[in-house]
Amino acid sequence: MFTVILALHIFICFLLIIAILIQPGKGSDISSALGGGIASDIFGPGAPANIMNKITTVLVIIFMLTSISLTILSKSPYEGSVIKNMKGNSAPLEEKKAPESTQ
Repeated sequence: MFTVILALHIFICFLLIIAILIQPGKGSDISSALGGGIASDIFGPGAPANIMNKITTVLVIIFMLTSISLTILSKSPYEGSVIKNMKGNSAPLEEKKAPESTQ
């Protein structure tokens, strides 16, 4: 199960990168290059979301769900210290004392 979700997660990552790189920038038209994009910044976007925005939104949701499920599946059922389970514990370190001054 973990391997299938991990493979899906990696595939979604690549699709998400491609979907983001395909989309044009917000100020990519010629009027924005000449300073005419100020009105669209004030009043917000006028056009409804296109299909690429919807695809990106769906990919982000799937990415978040696979991330959460991978986190849940990767949690170890044993909650303890790894150090305590080590075999052949070495002797405790000696404390170093600071040299006393002779004044």
